[in-house]
Amino acid sequence: MLKVGIAGGSGYVAGELIRLLLEHPKAEIDFIYSHSSAGKKASDFHDDLFAYPELVLSQDINPQVDVLFLCLGHGKSKAFLEKYHFSEQTLVIDLGNDFRLQEDAQFQSRLFDYGLVAAGLFSHDKSKSIANPGCFATAIQLALLPLANAQLLENEIHVQAITGATGAGRSLSESSHFAWRNNNVSVYKAFSHQHEDEILQTLAKVHAKPLPEFSFVPMRGNFTRGIMANVYTKLELGEEELVGLFQKFYADQHFVHISSKPIHLKQVVNTNMALIKVEKHGNKAFINVAIDNLLLGASGQAVHNMNLAYGLEQNLGLKLKANYF
Repeated sequence: MLKVGIAGGSGYVAGELIRLLLEHPKAEIDFIYSHSSAGKKASDFHDDLFAYPELVLSQDINPQVDVLFLCLGHGKSKAFLEKYHFSEQTLVIDLGNDFRLQEDAQFQSRLFDYGLVAAGLFSHDKSKSIANPGCFATAIQLALLPLANAQLLENEIHVQAITGATGAGRSLSESSHFAWRNNNVSVYKAFSHQHEDEILQTLAKVHAKPLPEFSFVPMRGNFTRGIMANVYTKLELGEEELVGLFQKFYADQHFVHISSKPIHLKQVVNTNMALIKVEKHGNKAFINVAIDNLLLGASGQAVHNMNLAYGLEQNLGLKLKANYF
């Protein structure tokens, strides 16, 4: 059994990670670290954990754990690793954005690999440090990587993507209150979202030619969880060839599925699946991607990375069916 530590246990992503690990046949939770909430039960923050009173947040850590998940929020992982030192054999998976960019990947003796599983950009069996991708970044890269790999990104890339309320985290703000979110949709951080840099970094690694202009408009939806990303760019390839390109690129990816029918969020919410619909409209390729922002966009992808790093079956702990109704 892999002994697992979690740093930061009160947020939505940590709650989903705990849920996955409780059902994982090859992993057990060794500690859940919290600086501000030590001594409180995990169920004080996650009501669905009422049946697990033994899960208590603590300031104690075990530096010899096999896996450490960092769920501390953006910008806090470096400070934690500076304060607490773990074995060189500990696999560290950061779910924040501290190590996603190449200029931030080297930290002390650790070199963080960018853990977008579908990209195939690094060898899991050699990695002991993984930067888990952002949620929007995951969906958008899944839409664009087959085109980048085929050197087909020649014209401006347009992206419009909408996320549920959990994408904003647990901390309350005006735009996360029910009265504001209900029956409401809004644009935020247009053309300036923090996930753009990691998206372009990954695309540049597989696309030999300079990338075209990238325009991303993120949106907030009045639903709890899920991301729907709509991506389009001018492309000469016909629809049949385009669909075939995506099917071939993702042929070995367990959690990525190419759909022949229109897709919607209910098909993927509460799963680690990505559903992709590829179409051609005139001279434009249109790629529609649906994922769960808390699972494939965060904790599910982190567990997937853990499974691969330890040579386990990739879907262990991730055999989840969508809550369709």
